[in-house]
Amino acid sequence: MRASKFFISTVKEAPNDAEVVSHKLMIRAGMIKRLSAGIYSYLPMGLRVIRKVEAIIREEMDRAGAIELSMPVVQPAELWQETGRFEKMGPELLRFKDRHERDFIVQPTSEEVVTDIARQELRSYRQLPKNFYQIQTKFRDERRPRFGIMRGREFTMKDAYSFDRDAAGAEKSYDNMFAAYQRIFDRFGLTYRAVAADTGAIGGSRSHEFQVIADTGEDAIVYCPTSDYAANMELAEALAPAEPRAAPIQALAPVPTPGKSTCADVAALLDVPLAKTVKSLVLATEQRDEEGNVKGTQVWLLLVRGDHDLNEVKASKIEGFKGGFRFATVPEIIEHFGIKPGYLGPLNMKKPVKVVADRTVAAMSDFITGANQWDQHLTGVNWGRDLPEPDIIADIRNVQAGDPSPDGKGALSIQRGIEVGHVFFLGTKYSEAMKATYLDETGKAALMVMGCYGIGVTRIVGAAIEQGHDAKGIIFPDAIAPFTVAVCPIGMDKSPVVREAAEKLYADLIAAGIDALLDDRGERPGAMFADMELIGIPHRVTIGDRGLKDGKVEYQHRRDSAATPLALADAAGVVITRVRGGT
Repeated sequence: MRASKFFISTVKEAPNDAEVVSHKLMIRAGMIKRLSAGIYSYLPMGLRVIRKVEAIIREEMDRAGAIELSMPVVQPAELWQETGRFEKMGPELLRFKDRHERDFIVQPTSEEVVTDIARQELRSYRQLPKNFYQIQTKFRDERRPRFGIMRGREFTMKDAYSFDRDAAGAEKSYDNMFAAYQRIFDRFGLTYRAVAADTGAIGGSRSHEFQVIADTGEDAIVYCPTSDYAANMELAEALAPAEPRAAPIQALAPVPTPGKSTCADVAALLDVPLAKTVKSLVLATEQRDEEGNVKGTQVWLLLVRGDHDLNEVKASKIEGFKGGFRFATVPEIIEHFGIKPGYLGPLNMKKPVKVVADRTVAAMSDFITGANQWDQHLTGVNWGRDLPEPDIIADIRNVQAGDPSPDGKGALSIQRGIEVGHVFFLGTKYSEAMKATYLDETGKAALMVMGCYGIGVTRIVGAAIEQGHDAKGIIFPDAIAPFTVAVCPIGMDKSPVVREAAEKLYADLIAAGIDALLDDRGERPGAMFADMELIGIPHRVTIGDRGLKDGKVEYQHRRDSAATPLALADAAGVVITRVRGGT
């Protein structure tokens, strides 16, 4: 591609509302342009990157036996009502009515539509397994769209859905897609981890996230450097302490703690480790009748060690919480504990509550809690002696770096990541709700067993930039860069020798199948180099009169600190070798 025939629209400054690096650099590199909150036009430079991402995905999905189709962006509500998601999904699901007052949605995902296709088209066991995929526009009405395309409302996603005869077949499909995802992300050239994950709102029984490693990532990835264990923070298990609970040593005693309502403040006041304190969190669950009316409320006290944080996803799996929970209101807290939040604890409550202790807290002795009296805590608190054993003991906290790995093969570490892919074993959640059955070998109807597999196509572009950038701009991996090589002639419009050498090198690269950009715009060297570095083109060859007098050009990789002289006669071969992975 000749730069003069393309559209390069770089700017020096990012808009003030650009918060993260990828947003700033994509705006500055002329890859995206904001149309509305969370909605962007993809300019030619950005679209080239997206098309390269899509091409890799298509090749590997086809290689894995998946079949491409395309499902509508606008979908009738009836299908979503069959699964209950029309009512259950939050305001992120964009609902609207047409001129006939019929309900529709703008798809955030397509489980319902693809299941409808399967129940009509896949009637016999002979037609299974099948895996359908699409690369299609999605829309989620984010309450607060931010970070450019990282958390936008409209985005492009690859979503695939497998249909099998039974669970064993579905497991094979899952493993096949997991392997395909590994090949896809390997080809992207990004540093990533596949981590075990909670199934969340999609549902199912098995799930992995593909996380691009980046210091700016929103997600915490838990892994063991000495084993294969990896999980996201929501799922990572915090093991119970290996040592049994110690016998009480201290007497139960009240201690004044005026104005010290947090565990950290209390620990500092009493000059004790924060790990000796226990924090109290009060939640509530509601029992409802068949009409959905609230018929009763259960208040719960969750206890975690002072230096630990509650993991709400883990807490949601406690028996009694599966229908949903909320934090208790101040009146509810006063009714059960006698005071407002600040000095709450499991002793001296006005009304009974269900007590859930984290595994670590259940193993503690002589700990410190709120006294349910203002400006007062209790020291020397012990299970069995001072208060009953907890109603439930469960893993309800976030793990910390240094905790033992659940596989027993070392200690855990934590790094940041950006979720860009997710695979789910769905089971029969959707096929049962939508009666998607097939006739088995005996002629009996059986439910199809499903899996679903997503990759955030546009999000990968943002994640790649978050992982690869410097003060000059983007550093793309070769596989997804808008152009692989930039040929930068200095004074091409004035020097026939430079023009001839640049045209020859460019032609040789194109003939070899290298995606090259010839910058024939006549820009000054500084402006030309700044654009190529900002855009993130991995390889650059600079051609000028001075070097050509000695038969030399300069090669520089985007990560190199300095250029390397090359003989003009060897330049095309050297660059082609480096692009193809040579040395």
